[in-house]
Amino acid sequence: MRLPLLVLAVAMTANCAGTPSGSKLQPRAAESVDLQRFMGTWYVIANVPYFFENGKVATRDEYRLRPDGRIDNDFVFKKRFGEADRRWSGVATVVPGSGGARWKVQFIWPFSSELMVVKVDEDYDGAALMSPDGSLAWVFGRAPVMQPERYDALVATLKANGVDTSIMRKVPQVDDAASAPAGAR
Repeated sequence: MRLPLLVLAVAMTANCAGTPSGSKLQPRAAESVDLQRFMGTWYVIANVPYFFENGKVATRDEYRLRPDGRIDNDFVFKKRFGEADRRWSGVATVVPGSGGARWKVQFIWPFSSELMVVKVDEDYDGAALMSPDGSLAWVFGRAPVMQPERYDALVATLKANGVDTSIMRKVPQVDDAASAPAGAR
């Protein structure tokens, strides 16, 4: 039962990644992304909620550059704190001529979707990504918690690229109940 639902979810995601209509703002990908520096773990600080990621906590993407230029893309998550990590493995291909800022991502063959890196901070500790039509968007950080100034700047970049940032939601990365004093639980 889970596999058909996952296939349906991926198919619907692929349909969301079309080109923007003429009435919407045309988003702009970053000029270039240093793929070597971009590799590693990125925590999903916030996203536009959708069925694939809804209800998950402690989510992160782990990227590894392959010798052939493709990227191993693991989405790691928990359904609730205290559980073991779960992992969905995919492969991304950099769109030729995009300077490393546009990727085709595939978790289940033959379905793929495109994402754009619209901003990477100079220190590669924060990033803003979105689908070309702006229906999906993410704020990524190298740590589970992000400074408000950095977060606000990345959200502003997404908004300037046509994302409805009013619907973005922060992803719980830290189990606040586990760190609270015993009497406060």
